[in-house]
Amino acid sequence: MGDPLNEQDLAAQALALVNQAAGPYLDSLPERLVRDATADPLIDELGGPLPEQGAGALAAIEELLAVGTQASVHSSGPRFFHLVVGGATPAAMAGDWATALLDQNAGLWVTSPLASRLETVVLGWLKDLFGLPQDFGGVLTPSATFANLTGLAAARYWWADRHGVDVVADGLVGLPQMPVLTSGYVHASTRKALQLLGCGRDTLRTFVRDDAGRIDPAALERALIELDGAPAVIVGNLGEVNAGDSDPIDELADLAEQYRAWLHVDGAFGLFAAISPRTAHLARGVERADSITADGHKWLNVPQESGFSFVKDSSILGKTFGGWGAAYLPTLDDEQISYNMHGPESSRRARAFPIWATLRAYGRAGHREMVERHLDVAAHLGRIVDGAPDFELLAPVQLCVTCFRYRPPGVPEPDLDALNARLGAAILEDGRVYVGTTTYRGVTALRPTFVNWRITEPEADLLVQVIREIGPQL
Repeated sequence: MGDPLNEQDLAAQALALVNQAAGPYLDSLPERLVRDATADPLIDELGGPLPEQGAGALAAIEELLAVGTQASVHSSGPRFFHLVVGGATPAAMAGDWATALLDQNAGLWVTSPLASRLETVVLGWLKDLFGLPQDFGGVLTPSATFANLTGLAAARYWWADRHGVDVVADGLVGLPQMPVLTSGYVHASTRKALQLLGCGRDTLRTFVRDDAGRIDPAALERALIELDGAPAVIVGNLGEVNAGDSDPIDELADLAEQYRAWLHVDGAFGLFAAISPRTAHLARGVERADSITADGHKWLNVPQESGFSFVKDSSILGKTFGGWGAAYLPTLDDEQISYNMHGPESSRRARAFPIWATLRAYGRAGHREMVERHLDVAAHLGRIVDGAPDFELLAPVQLCVTCFRYRPPGVPEPDLDALNARLGAAILEDGRVYVGTTTYRGVTALRPTFVNWRITEPEADLLVQVIREIGPQL
């Protein structure tokens, strides 16, 4: 078809094709297989050599929709319990479509005052939702991993400054290793952030008191004392991925204040505990942290590539990521904010739009109701597991994760790990529900996580049904 200029009148028709497919697809999600392996060969139809002459916008979109609606992993539906993945609320999905339609570059104020202003608005709303002080700095990021990278980059700036070094200008040469102290609950994204920051993935030290990874505060304090006043970074983990447990954030904040350390809290999904009075105690003290991260495409239920990072000292983000010294770019400005000077990206998608849409649509009460429904679903499954002769609950249900294993009578203990590993693989192959396995306290376990806005108790019941159908066959 040649130059897209030849099809400028077809843009709305191409969008209409997506709109026409949306209704039937979304309506099918509650009953659809999460993954239909028989549709995998369709993916090959999208490959082949780069065409010399294109098929045109309408044909290309029709082809993508025909394959995508069949061969996707349908994680937007209510039967996806794998990893910690939310869906996209109706308002957030529509907000994301509006993001693509308006196609704003949210990096600079001059390229989009709308995107910049809405980012400021949603950061304020999120701080309000989580009970954080409004004078915290913040920035939207593509993920919780990028949010951790942002918060720990700010911590690295602070730490180097304590040593009299401008790490932004001069790098890490000549500096000692940055001490990073945490529990066994630390997520891989924290290690990845330290790796990318040049601090070393494996320099992080963990202080644990049991095989679940719970923190040993006394051992952590001894390590701080041994540093003899040298600056350090403490990482608190709010919401652990295997069982939903958390570090005692308030206690870590006490240690950080006493020993003048930086407290970074990874609250990828656990920060949402602050929304409900039933779980707010888990997040107690988070407002005392120096940096806090969370993930939007988990429990906030906005589309993929959404995270947020908050920093107590609002000036540090600009010092860490601004000041590029490029004549064609504006300088830091507290009023007309260019958010690419507050985080690691330059050109940025206007990811504030779907966040604004879902918070505007459902408000504090709607998101609290959703969180509490998921708490109920996880507890409901926990009660089923705890009272069943063929299941074993491996950890108390505290948030949205139910950690357990299949343990039918008569199966020897040494065989249970292999059985549960085969069960996990068979569940994914079956496709009716999606759930992952992990190793928790030395045993292979299932860890369904309930954060998708569509999930209710019948979906947890279906998981039990599927396990009891598949398990005996293994």
